[in-house]
Amino acid sequence: MRDNVVVDGQIVAFSPQKTHIYLVFHKPVQTVTTASDPQGRPTVFDLLPPEIPRQGLFTVGRLDFYSEGLLLFTDDGELTHRLTHPSTHVPKTYHVLVRGAVSEHTLSTMGQGMRLAEGEVLAPVAATVLHRESPERTLLSLRLIQGVNRQIRRMCRDLGLTVLRLTRVAQGPIELADLPRGRCRSLTPAEIAALRAAAGLGPVPKASIPPSSASPSRDDRQPQAPPHAPRRAPQNRTGHASSRPSAKTDYRKTRKT
Repeated sequence: MRDNVVVDGQIVAFSPQKTHIYLVFHKPVQTVTTASDPQGRPTVFDLLPPEIPRQGLFTVGRLDFYSEGLLLFTDDGELTHRLTHPSTHVPKTYHVLVRGAVSEHTLSTMGQGMRLAEGEVLAPVAATVLHRESPERTLLSLRLIQGVNRQIRRMCRDLGLTVLRLTRVAQGPIELADLPRGRCRSLTPAEIAALRAAAGLGPVPKASIPPSSASPSRDDRQPQAPPHAPRRAPQNRTGHASSRPSAKTDYRKTRKT
């Protein structure tokens, strides 16, 4: 049998606690990292499985329209804030296929920190060559700790390189691995703990859902106890009211300090 909680004649319904959602998604190219798009382009939210609740769900950062790869989703607002705040330098790793000559000077320039043509000064970027397909086509690994808008494309532009493909393969301890394009998976408890630790946070909290009441206008009121019959004063053996002090007697004058 199930008990009900009644306040002022109204049954109060309580929703159970739920844990936060943590997803890693493989964003394909030609999708936008928003919940909706005024131009009608497909969004990353359109590609999530229908059973995943959208309310309160955020993307942790962005990938531009022609970029692909790892994108995190969560409804953990504290984690989202930490990972996207400029003071939190959780690294992000990209594999970038470029056209143009990539010299040791190019790699050194990225590694020392660049000043973009628009004036922004960048933190050093760890740049290595993964594969040279030809003298004019090179696959690079770039590890960033900043979140400057379109940073990689602007860096390559200033170094005379053309980006042919840009894929994010890792964010902190979370890796894209072999997750297919357009698919997502839940993070494991170990991955969640590692990601929160990388952001300087503790263990995963539980998200409490506020109880929904059958009387919405009373949500902010304190529950009131039902009225009781007045208590009778204690009586002595003669049947008269006792002069013994009640529990509400103020003893503050005799309390030891």
